[in-house]
Amino acid sequence: MAAKRVIYFTASDHYVYAWSRGRLDLESAFTADDAGMAAFREYLRARRGALFSLLADVSGEDFHEDQIPYLRGNDRDAVIQRRLAQRYRETRLAAGLSLGYVTGERRNERLLLASFSNPQQFAPWLDALSESGARLAGVYSVPLLAPQLAARLGARGGQCLVVSANRAGLRQCFIDDGKLRFARLERTVDMQPESLAAFVRSETARLAQFLSAARALPREGPPIHVVAIAPPGLLPAFERILVSDTRLAFHPVSMEEAARRVGVKRAPAGTAAEQLYLHLTLRRPPREQFARREERRGFLFWQLQRAIVAAGAVAFAGCALYAGVKWLDILSTRSQAASQERTARDAAQRYERITAAFPVTQTTTENLKATVVEFTKIAERSASPEPALVYLSKAMDEFPQIELDSLVWSIERGDEKSGAAPAASTAAAPPAASGEFSQVLRISGQVNATQRSDYRAITAQVQRFARALVADPRYRIVHTRLPFDITSEGTLTGDIGQTESGEAPRFTIILARKLP
Repeated sequence: MAAKRVIYFTASDHYVYAWSRGRLDLESAFTADDAGMAAFREYLRARRGALFSLLADVSGEDFHEDQIPYLRGNDRDAVIQRRLAQRYRETRLAAGLSLGYVTGERRNERLLLASFSNPQQFAPWLDALSESGARLAGVYSVPLLAPQLAARLGARGGQCLVVSANRAGLRQCFIDDGKLRFARLERTVDMQPESLAAFVRSETARLAQFLSAARALPREGPPIHVVAIAPPGLLPAFERILVSDTRLAFHPVSMEEAARRVGVKRAPAGTAAEQLYLHLTLRRPPREQFARREERRGFLFWQLQRAIVAAGAVAFAGCALYAGVKWLDILSTRSQAASQERTARDAAQRYERITAAFPVTQTTTENLKATVVEFTKIAERSASPEPALVYLSKAMDEFPQIELDSLVWSIERGDEKSGAAPAASTAAAPPAASGEFSQVLRISGQVNATQRSDYRAITAQVQRFARALVADPRYRIVHTRLPFDITSEGTLTGDIGQTESGEAPRFTIILARKLP
């Protein structure tokens, strides 16, 4: 991973800090003259491809509030660039910061146009970075990071002032509802603790008066919240001098407490409150910054490369995870296959032990297997009289007047002669094919509860019983012998007229069903 560095840019000196494991280390310092420029170019030769951010802490910053129509995307960028070009002659280091939206007849966006009164002082250093192949992440200023610092120090809403003593001087930033509105830098000299605290109070009062005159602060209202960061060891003096009044409500914070809230683990020796802004520049850089897209092209390409590498790593991890799951499935399948092989071997060994105890036969095992298979088929085709008897009993339940004399069940081939003439009074059923086996049920019986002289009623009872027997289409009537011969070819015969005999007329029905 490329090393991250930040350049703390002041009017007189420029300091390069290296970022390592959340800690800042002073790597080099350069003066703002030609000698410092030459040394900086020599310094960059051994650091090609390194990531650099530039944090400017200089005076002469310009802030101007403006409004543009509500736009998005490239149209918004084009309008902002046009407004910056109208405001500043040099737009290399200029930015438009959004302050929110104004709702009314037209929805407009409030902008804070920000730039430096002397952007040429940055040009040689930015050109050196570009020529050396270093990647410029962005150009920031201390006021751009002030809203984040104020939020971490407890001032998250409303209007407040953030005052800090940096290496470049006394920095004052006006924050309105989490947005930067104005900032100024006042140079300081070595002062005693009492003098520095008094200087902070006087300069803060002057800034509040200026903001009231500019109508950024109401003339009548509650006191404005002032967060004053006291240098190490000066918190008691700040608390004693910075007394709140009706206009300013001071809240001194020690440097140690501010560093803890920001997350600074270790600060280089000799740094003042700028360590807070340097840390935020590397850990939480704001979205808005002053460098143009062309100057950040190398950094954007680096971000794209990291995104591609990260996506590739995620894809590789996904593929590796999928491959691991599949490998576990393969191992499980192999284990199951080995278990099945062991089971098959055990079964084969048991079979060999069992067959070894069989008596010696005059045929092979294959012939015995074929014999068993054929026997099983024959057993499956062997018929049982129970289904036919159950079927007949169901039919008998509907005809209680019929009494059976004899019942014969047998298996016959279709080409065998039954010796009986076909039925004349029943519907003809399709004959069984030659060679097919059928189960045959010979039913003989008599009709009771009917006058024996009423031959028509007796004949009708037998015919209804015969039709009930063929309700299942799998059954067919092969032959029916009625108690009386009522065909047109013969003469009426039967027991009519034999009054001395008490027997009821008898009938015979031959019922057949083809075997499956």
